[in-house]
Amino acid sequence: MSEGLSDDAIAKTYIESCLAELDALKPGNVHRYADDPRHVVSDFEKSAEVSAPFVADSELGVGERIKRAAEATADACGTNTNLGIILLTAPLAAAAQRSSKKDLQHRVAKILMKLDRSDAQAAYAGIRAANAGGLGEVPEHDVAEEASTSLLEAMSAAQSRDRIAWNYTHDFADIFEIGLPALVDAMERWSDPNWALAAVYMTFLAAEPDSLIARKHGMEKASEVREEAAELTEKFLASSEPEKFTSEMLCSDRSLKKRGLNPGTTADLTVATLFADRLQRLESAQ
Repeated sequence: MSEGLSDDAIAKTYIESCLAELDALKPGNVHRYADDPRHVVSDFEKSAEVSAPFVADSELGVGERIKRAAEATADACGTNTNLGIILLTAPLAAAAQRSSKKDLQHRVAKILMKLDRSDAQAAYAGIRAANAGGLGEVPEHDVAEEASTSLLEAMSAAQSRDRIAWNYTHDFADIFEIGLPALVDAMERWSDPNWALAAVYMTFLAAEPDSLIARKHGMEKASEVREEAAELTEKFLASSEPEKFTSEMLCSDRSLKKRGLNPGTTADLTVATLFADRLQRLESAQ
């Protein structure tokens, strides 16, 4: 039976994953290639640092990790930079700390199945601290009130309008079945981690309407963004020289930002994919 990863190793991997995602060109989202009128890169760097100890704290349940990491981010940045990242990485971190012969996705599934009402209460507090919606759009599980059910049941009720909630009820399928294969394929072909991560982001963006855009601007607008991304992604992924698409992707970036459309859920899934990949690599090296 293999040993679980240490808190320190997971915190380091979490920070590295969050920072690496900022180095990838992600049209419409925050990255180092271009300014974003809505967000500052340094806020995302700071939020990664302050939330890492709580995401990685093996003494805490998943809900409590979410709560404390979100509160630390709110205190440090005063804005919601990473709630989606925290929601996705907390179960992954907990799974990686388990000693098991099972693969990481199997362990994540076990973690998700055991989420209870106390996890929901803590997670709701974290969502309130981040001043973010999602679960609260479902009347029977309003995050402004005390949790009346388990966190997994609350996620199930929200899954039709929130892709992160959908992943909670589908054993993080997007990460393990879409994100990780895209990352591995891009790294094998290009050997460039920044462009490989951009490939993951574009693959997600082309696969499903971004649920943050859908919540803020409607499903029609989210579907429009997905269709735009699908056309660009097909050409981008087929290229042997991804850097040749820098100009076209920056054009898409400007267009999305001008329209106020931020594929935030897509970016959250991208960070979680890299985090999962690096956790698996650490486990393999033990």
